[in-house]
Amino acid sequence: MEKKFNYGKIFLLGFGFFGVSVIWTVYNAFVPLFLANKFNLSPILIGFFMTLDNIAAIFIQPPVGAWSDRLRTPIGRRMPFILIGAPIGALVFGLIPLASVLPLFVACTSTLLLSMAFWRTPVVALMPDITPSQFRSQANGIINLMGGVGTIIASLVGSTLYEMNVNFPFWMGSALTILAALLVFFFIKEPKEYGESEKQPDMFASLRELMNDSDKSGLRILFAIFFWFLAYTGIEAFLTLYATKYVGMTDGDAGRLTGHLGLFFVLFALPAGLLGSRLGRRITISSGIIIMAALIFGLFILPAATLGTPVAKLPLLGNVHVISLLLMPAGIAWAMININSLPMVVDLTNLARVGTFTGLYYLFSTFSAIVGPNLNGLLVSITGNSYNTIMLTSPLFLLIALWLMLGVKRGEASQAS
Repeated sequence: MEKKFNYGKIFLLGFGFFGVSVIWTVYNAFVPLFLANKFNLSPILIGFFMTLDNIAAIFIQPPVGAWSDRLRTPIGRRMPFILIGAPIGALVFGLIPLASVLPLFVACTSTLLLSMAFWRTPVVALMPDITPSQFRSQANGIINLMGGVGTIIASLVGSTLYEMNVNFPFWMGSALTILAALLVFFFIKEPKEYGESEKQPDMFASLRELMNDSDKSGLRILFAIFFWFLAYTGIEAFLTLYATKYVGMTDGDAGRLTGHLGLFFVLFALPAGLLGSRLGRRITISSGIIIMAALIFGLFILPAATLGTPVAKLPLLGNVHVISLLLMPAGIAWAMININSLPMVVDLTNLARVGTFTGLYYLFSTFSAIVGPNLNGLLVSITGNSYNTIMLTSPLFLLIALWLMLGVKRGEASQAS
C-alpha cells in the first residue's frame, strides 16, 4: 500500500460517500413528511418506518463488509458491490415520490434500503484500504467533507426543489448517486495486495475476540458509537417534524435545518481530522460529545418561540432562525465525533480485516439507528406529541458515550501502514 497520503485520490473516493449522503438526506427530510401528510401515519409508526432502512442494514452491511474482504475479482474486492447497489438504489429512489398508495411506497423504499445497504460498507472500507493508519483521520475528514457537501446540496438545494415540485429532490438524488458511483469506479483503483492471505475470523468471531480481550477498549468504542448515534439519529429522523410541529417553521425551512448543521460539519471535517491526529482521537471525540450535548440541551430549554425567531436570510442557506444558531456549532461537534470514530475502529485490526471491522462499526451504529427513532417516536407519543422530548434524551445518551470513551486505551493512529 502507498506510504504517502494522496489527497486527490481520497477526494475522488469521497464521491461515493457523497452519493450515499445525498440519498439519505433527502430521504430523512421528506419521507417523514410524506408519511405524516400523505399517508396520515402516527408519530410512533413514522418512527418505526424511518428505522426500516436500518433494520435491513444491520443484517446486510456487516456481512457484506466481511464478504468484500474475501472477494477477489478483476475490478477489486469492493467495486462489484458499488456497481450493483448504486444504480438500483438510484432508480427506485426516483420512484418514491410517485408512489400514490402506501404498499407501492413501501416497495420502493424497501428496495432502496436493501440496495443502499449492499454498497455502503464496501465504499467506506475503500478509505482504509488505500490510506496508511497515521493518515486515516485526515482521510476520513475528506470523505465526510464530501458526504457533508452531499448533505448540504440535498438539504438546501433539495428543499428549494421540493417547493417547486416534490419529485425534483428525489430525481436530483438519483442523478447525483449515479454520477458519484461512476467517478469512484473510473478513478479509484483498489490495491492488489490485501494483507494476510490466510483465512481471517469473520465478523462475529472478531466481536468475540473483542469481548474476550482483557483490554475492553474495542468494546467501549463500539458501545460509545451506539450511544452517540442513538442520540444523533433519533433527532435526525424527527428534525423536520420537530421544526414544523413544535417550533412552527414551514416545511421548506425545516428541510433546510439539516443543511445548516451539515454546512458546519463540512467546514470542520478536515480540521476535525487534523485535531484527531494531533490531539488524539479519544480526546477530540470526547470534547465533541461534551459540546454537542450542551447545544442539544439548549434546544430543550429554549422556548419554541425563541427557537423559531428569524435571524437572517442568506444566499443558499435561506431563512436562518435561532434554532440554526445551535445546530451550526452542533455540526462542528458532530464532525469532531464522527470523523475520528471509524479510524479508531479500523485501527483495532489489520488490513486484511478492514471490511470486517468496518462492518462492526456499522453493526453498532445501525442498531442504534433502529432504536433511536423508535424510542423517540414512542416518547413523543406518550408525552402527548411533545416533539421537544427528543432534545432531552439525546444529551443523556451522549453523556453515556462520554463515560465509555473515558476508558478507551486503543484505536489511536499508528505509524505502520
